[in-house]
Parts: sequence; C-alpha cells; structure tokens
Amino acid sequence: MKNDMPSLAHEKLAIGGMRCAACSQIIEFRLSRLPGVSEFRINSASHRADVSWNPRQVSLHDIIESITSLGYSALPSGAKDTSQEKQSKLDLWRLFIAGFAMMQVMMYAFPAYLVPVPTPDGDLTPDIDRLLKLASLVIATPVTFFSANPFYRSAVRAIRNRRIGMDVPVSIGVIVTYLASCWATFAGGPVYFDSLIMFVFLLLSARMIEARVHSKSTAALRALTELVPLTAEKLVDYPASRRTLSTPAAELQIDDCVQIAPGAQIPADGAVVEGESECDESLMTGESHPVPKKAGAKLIGGAMNLGGFLVMRIERVGDATQLSTLVRMMENAANEKPPLVALADRHASVFMTVILVLAMLAGVAWWWIDPSRALWIAVTVMVITCPCALSLATPGVMSGAVGQLARRGVLVARGRAVETLARATHFVFDKTGTLTEGKLHLVKMQILRSNVDEAACLKLVAAVVGASLHPVGKALARATADRAIALENEGPAYWQEIPGQGIEAHLNQQRLRLGNIGFVQALSNADLNVPEEFAGKTLAALGDAQGWIALFAFEDVLRADAKNCIEFLQQMGKKVLLLSGDKEDVVAQFSQKLNISAAYGDLRPEQKHDMVKALQQQGAVVAMIGDGMNDGPVLSLADVSIAMGQGAPISQARSDLVLMSSRLQDLQAAVQVTGKSLKLIYQNLSWAVLYNVIAIPAAVAGLLLPWQAAIGMSLSSLIVVMNSLRILRD
Repeated sequence: MKNDMPSLAHEKLAIGGMRCAACSQIIEFRLSRLPGVSEFRINSASHRADVSWNPRQVSLHDIIESITSLGYSALPSGAKDTSQEKQSKLDLWRLFIAGFAMMQVMMYAFPAYLVPVPTPDGDLTPDIDRLLKLASLVIATPVTFFSANPFYRSAVRAIRNRRIGMDVPVSIGVIVTYLASCWATFAGGPVYFDSLIMFVFLLLSARMIEARVHSKSTAALRALTELVPLTAEKLVDYPASRRTLSTPAAELQIDDCVQIAPGAQIPADGAVVEGESECDESLMTGESHPVPKKAGAKLIGGAMNLGGFLVMRIERVGDATQLSTLVRMMENAANEKPPLVALADRHASVFMTVILVLAMLAGVAWWWIDPSRALWIAVTVMVITCPCALSLATPGVMSGAVGQLARRGVLVARGRAVETLARATHFVFDKTGTLTEGKLHLVKMQILRSNVDEAACLKLVAAVVGASLHPVGKALARATADRAIALENEGPAYWQEIPGQGIEAHLNQQRLRLGNIGFVQALSNADLNVPEEFAGKTLAALGDAQGWIALFAFEDVLRADAKNCIEFLQQMGKKVLLLSGDKEDVVAQFSQKLNISAAYGDLRPEQKHDMVKALQQQGAVVAMIGDGMNDGPVLSLADVSIAMGQGAPISQARSDLVLMSSRLQDLQAAVQVTGKSLKLIYQNLSWAVLYNVIAIPAAVAGLLLPWQAAIGMSLSSLIVVMNSLRILRD
C-alpha cells in the first residue's frame, strides 16, 4: 500500500528581539497553536529555533509571519539580520537617555528629601517645589515612553497570549508611578519620578549586561556555526586534470574531490587522497596542537589547513558531518533544561502572578490604614519583588558552562548532564580505550592446531575480524595488515559482533569464533591450558566447532593522564570503580597502578549493568566513562554517561557527554566546570530567595519607598548576573 503520509520539512530560525525565558514561552505557545507545526523548540541561550512542519498545512512564510506578529524577528539561520544591529543601537540610546535623565532628576528630587513639606518662609517654597516637580515630569516623560518601551511591548505580548511575563509587573509599576506622580505634581503630594527613572535605567543596565553574558556564553556555539566555508574549490575531473570550479559548499556531494589551499577551511568530512599538511582541529576536538595529515588521513569539516595543498575526497556532507552533529548536540543540550533550572523557571512564572495579587492586597490593606500611602506601597511591592533574578541568571550559567566545556573539547549532548555530573558520587570506568590508550598490540601468538600454520591462521583472522570496532579487533586487523595478509574470498557469509564476547562468522561452511576464552570455548567445549607466558596479558582466541585454532596475547598502555585523573577524583571525595570485560589478573595490574581499590574483571555487559544498578539503588549518583560497543547498555543506565571521542559510535550516541579529544584531563575540566556551574546556580537561587524573603515583608509593611525598591530590585538582578559571569573565568 502506498504511503501517503507527507514528509516533514525542517528549518533552523534565528529569532531576534528575545529578552528573557518568558519570550521563548510566548513564541512556543503561539507556534503550538499553528496547524501543521509538528515540533518547535527554541533555544533561549542561542536564540535559534528548530522547527518541523507539514508543508501541506502550513508554509515557512506563515511560521515566520506568526513569530513576527508577536513583535519578534525570525529569519532562516544563516541569513543576515540587519535589524539586530539597529536594535542594539536603539537600546544604547534608551539606556543613554535613561542614564542622563537619572542624573538630572536626582538634582531636582534632592531638595524634597531634605525638606519633605515645603513652607512659604522656608528654603523650599511651594512655588519652587512645583517648578522642580514640573521639571522632573518633563525629564521623566521620554524615559517613560521611549526608554521603557521594550517593557510595554513584552508585557502586551504576554497578556495577549494569556501569560504573565516578568515585564508585566515592571510595566504596571512604571506606568502607575508615572501617572500617580503626574497627578501629585498638580494636586499635591510626593512624586517619585526619580524612582521611576532609576528603576528603568538600572533594569536596562542589568539586561544589557545579561545580553553581554549571553553573547560570551554562546561564543563557542557561534564559532562552530561559522566554521564551514561558503565555497569550495571542486576538482571537476580529478585525477585526469587539476581544473577547479568554485562551488557552494552546501552543494558538494559524496565522492567529490576538493582542493584545500593553505589557510583554507575544510568544507566537509572526508579523507586526504593527495598531499601532506597539518590541520587545526581545536574547535572540534579540543586538540590544541596541529594534527599531521597525509594520504588516507581523515579530515573534519571546519578544520583549517595550516600547511601545504591537500586534495580530499568528500565522505559526509550537510547534517551528516561531524561539525553539524557537534552543533546539533550543543544546541540540544542548551535547549534541554536541567531539573534545577526548569524548577526555577516554573516557579518564576507562578511567582509573577503572586506578585500582582500581593500588590493589590497590600494596596487594599493600606487604604484602610493610610490612604495616602496605599498606591505607593502597592507599586513598591510590584517593583521590589520583580523576579528578574530568578529568570535571568540560571540560563546564563548553563549556556556559559556548555560553551566552556566545548572550548575544552567536551561535547555536552544533553543539558541535564551539567547538573548531574556535578552531583555524581561514583565514577565508573571501563579499562580498554578509556583508562588505557585502547590501541592493543599483538605481542604473542600461539597456533593450537597442528594442520594450521601461521599464514593460514592469519588469513582466517583477517576474514573474521572484518569491520570490528573493538580494540582487540582493531589490533588483529593491524597485525594482519602489517603482515600483508590479503583475503582470498569475498568475506564471511555470516558475521556478527556480540558485545563483550567477540565475533562469530561463517566462512566456507566453517563456523568460527574470535573473542574471549569462554565465548570461543562454548562452541566446542574443549579445554584450554593457557601458557604461563600469556599471564597478565589481554587474551583472545580463535576456534571452531572442532576446538581451538590459535591463542593471541595483547598489551595496552595506560593513558598518560589516567593516574592524575583518578587522583583528582579521589581527592574530591568521589568513589572510583573499574569495571572491565578483560581478565581479572590484567585488571588487577592496572588497578594497582592507578590505586583503584574497587576493580572487577571478566564482566559481561549485563554484569556491568547490574553492578551500576545496584549502586544506584544504594543512593549513588553514577557517572560512567566508557569507550567500546559493549559499554552501550551501562552508559544508558548511568545517571550521567561519558564516551571517549575515539570510541564506538553506539557508545557516543547513548552518552550525555563526549570527550572529543579522548583526554582524561578534559574529564577533570568537565567536573570542575559543572561543579562550579551548579554552585553558581545555587548561589543565584539562594540570593533571589533570600532577597525576596527580606524585601517582600519590608515592602508590605511600608518600610521602603519606591526609589529604594527600584534600587533593590535592580541591584539584585545585577548581583546575580555578575555572579553568573564567573563561569566564564578559567
């Protein structure tokens, strides 16, 4: 039956005009009501959105128009948005006018604070008092209707979409203060134009600083998105000629050949077919040193060619490239809010509703106590309890942490990993390829069948090992390649790699197994006496239904930074465990070198899974660091999973973080950065809660004036934002 289901269209949009987390909620709410939009996720950190829609029901033009109708700009990602530059200049003018007006109006307000009640015979007469109030009104008017205009637009958008953003109480406070002060200017009574202007200036300042924090924290993500060149020099009939054609990088196809000049960037993923050079891959892998490249070496799209000319063959383009995957995973990580941040955002929205109710109740109560103060106390409550500190700071810390980790070669695939890694109590390591280099070397081979010689054995190995990604399989593949062993047939009729066990293949009607001793032994049930010279080494065997064919011994070396990493974690009070599928005696040797007391060998994947689950049932927060294909199940189970950049793709796909450079010192950096980010978030939330616990009762009790409320709220936001900036310090 023919499938009539339409395929969905996908696009990335750059959203302009966003001010806070409430903006993303408003846009998402509007788009969720648009027919045909199946998914819309907006990243409040990078201001980019991923949208998927049914072209039969809605067009991209309708989606963009729906966003712009809310007062935001929306352009396909990559298009130049000149409105942002204009908006930045306009925001500077708003801040300048508010700052200039604040300096002027304070001079006019100062006499009123010295002489609260003007007298005909005093230093401040009623006429002079009236004149100063009129001058303050004139100065406050452009601040109210120009500088504070962004607050009004945001508040109107929120109300139209039946949401209460934090700009709603801000706007009400500004407008009520202005109108009440205008009335008092002519009817008599205190005016608070100075409080209004100070409030607007300090809030604009806080948001400008927050925008700078956002810009710094998303610098790594922006740098990655700008790495791929717009054009490439395509070799149209290589190797017959060297004629090149300047081609848009987005139009390159797999198997195209491209010439990379010195100083040029790689347009897609591929391999070198000619030339020698060095490439800078620091932004993608965290590797600070240039990486040598020669024929056969892999090239990463976005890397820079530092040396001679290279000719490369394209292997992956578009969204399939490593750089695109990196950007996509970083954006997803920033989109996904950790539980702590989601909790803060959720309560901030409720808190804004409570503010308005509390302000009205305070106003009504004071109307019975002292009607002349009722309005000003209601305004003070609204202003001083504006939840800017709750809404502004935590996203800045999170996006800053993701950016810092990216610069250190640690890719955050899921946002929750930042918080979870900081809380991890147990770090569980795999051995091969994680604590060790993962490049096993065949050091000894023993033929166990009399009618098979070494050459015949290696031919069987070459056929069976195939495309195995396991370190043992790679080591055997290298050994057969070094001995120039070539396949004499098209390969096995059946081939399967069993995680944690080995490989089974059917070759010329012969059922073969290559892997650990128990796995191979199960095929024939034949006994095996392992020679003493094989003790303490990683072992693999080859056999069939008739018994053993050969035994192989491998050696691996510890990573240079493994011991420092383990010591660092132990000094932080973390419990370190080593769970490996390798032999007990091999695991014991490595654990002794690393001073790991809890080390276990001969473990199958399901046994690793059960051991981690048991730790979690005891209350442990488990971080699992693995490399191989057999680590997939336990990586999925762990509270936070970390894969090595050189590891199997399945382990990376199931992980929350990826150490792109495969350096354990980057794991240390990740623990430090995530720990610092969680600490900053707790500090920010604690300060916001403490501030409101003190400020709200004081405002309701009438102990604070509006100008004091303006300073308190703005300084509270500034303190939290400035504290968030500390995540960007090395």
